[in-house]
Amino acid sequence: MPEEVLTKLSANLRGSVITPASSEYEVARKVYNGMIDRRPDAIVRCVNVADVRAAVNFARQERLTVAIRGGGHNGAGFGVCDHGLVIDLSPMKGVRVDPTTNTVRAEAGCTQADLNHAAHSFGLAVPVGIISTTGIAGLTLGGGTGYLTRKYGMALDNLLEADLVLADGRFVTASTKENPDLFWAIRGGGGNFGLVTSFLFRGCPVGQVFAGPMLWEMEHARELLQWYREAAPALPEELYGFFAFLKVPPGPPFPEELHRKTMCGIVWAYCGPLDKAEEAFRPVRNFRAPKFELTGSMPYTALQSMFDAIYPPGDQWYWRGDFVAQIPDAAIEEHLKFAEQLPTLKSTMHLYPVDGAVSRIDRHETAFNYRDAKWSMVIVGVDPEPANVEKITTWTKRYWAALHPYSLGGAYVNFMMDEGLDRIKATYRDNYDRLVEIKRKYDPHNFFHVNQNIRPD
Repeated sequence: MPEEVLTKLSANLRGSVITPASSEYEVARKVYNGMIDRRPDAIVRCVNVADVRAAVNFARQERLTVAIRGGGHNGAGFGVCDHGLVIDLSPMKGVRVDPTTNTVRAEAGCTQADLNHAAHSFGLAVPVGIISTTGIAGLTLGGGTGYLTRKYGMALDNLLEADLVLADGRFVTASTKENPDLFWAIRGGGGNFGLVTSFLFRGCPVGQVFAGPMLWEMEHARELLQWYREAAPALPEELYGFFAFLKVPPGPPFPEELHRKTMCGIVWAYCGPLDKAEEAFRPVRNFRAPKFELTGSMPYTALQSMFDAIYPPGDQWYWRGDFVAQIPDAAIEEHLKFAEQLPTLKSTMHLYPVDGAVSRIDRHETAFNYRDAKWSMVIVGVDPEPANVEKITTWTKRYWAALHPYSLGGAYVNFMMDEGLDRIKATYRDNYDRLVEIKRKYDPHNFFHVNQNIRPD
């Protein structure tokens, strides 16, 4: 990209332009997934909406490929591109809580930690994910499942409006009253329709939670998973628990005899009145005492950051997912087989509940379609060493292929790699055609295509 062209762009920005010649380029081009190694021609670090509009207009005029980066956690690496321009929103971290309306306005560069640190001060929380360093933008636009999902729905279910810059540079607001078709599409349709610069969320009353992991020996895994499939959907909606196969991290708070041991577990989060926690947990206590337990009262923000240190930026990640309505015995047998083969210390399988409040919204009310699912399954091969990429990728693909026949057919869009058009169609089912129509209206030339792409043609 000619230097004089970039100089002209820089003159219209409050933020900065980073090129391969810049000292910060190697750090700036990296995303959370260390497996992604792409080299854009330039990275624009935006500090406000004017910067975003300037970057979008510049890229359109120069006919550049554009990648949008919020938190950079997208597993497929869509927050960066080879050649072209990265529009980096990470400096845009403003958060404003309005306690009179219990709403939270957050800019698109915020992480979950940024968002809920501000909300927690007012006794509120926004339902988001389980790693606090994840950006809210991609998470919300794809869904946003996490500890509060059964009680309060997903992040997108608590989205009241969003501000966007469209491919033609226009600045618009999307809500049930303004551009309602666009608002429908961005709630699950990802970044296909415009670049969101800020989100207005409904804040949910959450302060302290009773939460933490329980781990069992693998000899009890079949029994635990059979109990979980029946018991978990019947638990109070304030009580959320995701199931996991894992290797125990080698350090505190885990006892030394469990270090690196393959185990099964459930990470619990109860967001109801603390004096009712033991009553809510009674069915869990009646099942079987865990080998290890670390539950207790804690701020919601502490729960959200509980696993951040285990999964820092830069690890190699490969993941595949599916929505699940049932966990038959035949599926459990496949789970047990691949759980015994966990290829690395950080590789895992999670079953995230997506029932409760999620299921009470019609599947045509938002672009997110799988309101009939009970769990969102994700299989992740993770390791810090690039030498182990083939090992973690092969295990993940084989595990997924064995479980896919027991799924609903599509996946949570935030748990997908670059898997092709058929998988995208399976993810949106009968909402897909409407998404194509809205794409044609707001982005007819597919300017925003570095994503799980809904093509306008």
